[in-house]
Amino acid sequence: MKKKFDARRITALGLIDRYLLRLLGWPLAGCLGLTVVALLLERVLRLLDLLSQSAARFDYVTQLALNLLPHYLGLALPVAFFVALFIVISKLSDGSEIDALLAGGQSLERIAAPFVCVGLALSIFSIAVFGYVQPYSRYAYRAVMHAAVNAGWNGRLSGGAFIDDDGSLMTADAADLAGQSLTRVFIRRPDAAGHEELITAASATLQVSADGKTVTMRLKSGRRIGSDARGNYRSLAFDDLTTEAPLKAAASLLRARGGDERELTLGELLHQAKSPNPVVPKATLMAEFYGRIARAAFLPFLPLLAFPLGLAAKRGNRAPGLLLAGVLLLAFQHSLLLGQSLAESGRIASLPAVGLPFLIFTGLAVWLFVGSRTRPGDTPISRLVLAMSAQFRRALKMFQRKERAA
Repeated sequence: MKKKFDARRITALGLIDRYLLRLLGWPLAGCLGLTVVALLLERVLRLLDLLSQSAARFDYVTQLALNLLPHYLGLALPVAFFVALFIVISKLSDGSEIDALLAGGQSLERIAAPFVCVGLALSIFSIAVFGYVQPYSRYAYRAVMHAAVNAGWNGRLSGGAFIDDDGSLMTADAADLAGQSLTRVFIRRPDAAGHEELITAASATLQVSADGKTVTMRLKSGRRIGSDARGNYRSLAFDDLTTEAPLKAAASLLRARGGDERELTLGELLHQAKSPNPVVPKATLMAEFYGRIARAAFLPFLPLLAFPLGLAAKRGNRAPGLLLAGVLLLAFQHSLLLGQSLAESGRIASLPAVGLPFLIFTGLAVWLFVGSRTRPGDTPISRLVLAMSAQFRRALKMFQRKERAA
């Protein structure tokens, strides 16, 4: 018998889909934004410390941070997506909304469908980021870092820092906030004849020329030690000494893009692999290609993993479920890296080296989800999560008893 078309059923399903996607939207955006910002802030602090004596360091740090954005976006995407899924599924489970949907005739597969569709969209986005944007940004990051590291001294010095610029070494025990008034200065540099010269001073002031090509150093109460043409050392005590040092410009980039497989797009990886004389070994190129595809293709399977773990948290603590999920995601990432390393060394072909970890983890996600269809949340992993929750609560109670006894 032919079923009658029911527009109301389609509308109802559309409303459910929109409701689930609306629940996912803000947690996903929040988790992704917070993760990327946290990673960028940590890296920016290290870059500021590394380039503290470089000319125009803030301009360089801004450019470096922008070029790091695609890299950290790719790293944060799976984690943020899974955490957002876990939050939404736990919320639906706590409010018995999943039970109501199941009682209303919706299957677990149908409830998970909108999240899988989001995973597919993120997978396409990830291929664009990993496959085409990140190679260019990685090369741009290295180009800017090369320019920053070789930019030379900017005419300022922080207290306790060392300037090693073109054979000259300079340090000071203390400096003002501007880095131009120094205390207890030490300088080692070659003189006009190429011999080593040492200068110490109780204080010094630095002034950069208007064209930015030289810095004038006015040293007070110090000593200048050098050697003459015969190799005899001479020492000169001074009350006031003025000397100049050049400020060199940044060096140009040493090589073109493509010297590293991570700087090649997906199309360039395949093109280089087919080339008779590739710049990078073929095994390395194919391992990189399959690794990027595997990371992107894993995203649609995350909802299948999040549902069993999120539903299991209804009767227990959520921390063990998130902890276990973090371990699984970390294991997946490191297994892909291990497979790529084995492929690059020639021990295993590229496709099985990367494909086997991918099949293991996607198979695990599908197996857990299929096991949750009859009894949502009741899987071997969920039982492990509940056991971990019980152990966690037991350890917490023992710790609280010891605190009271103390």
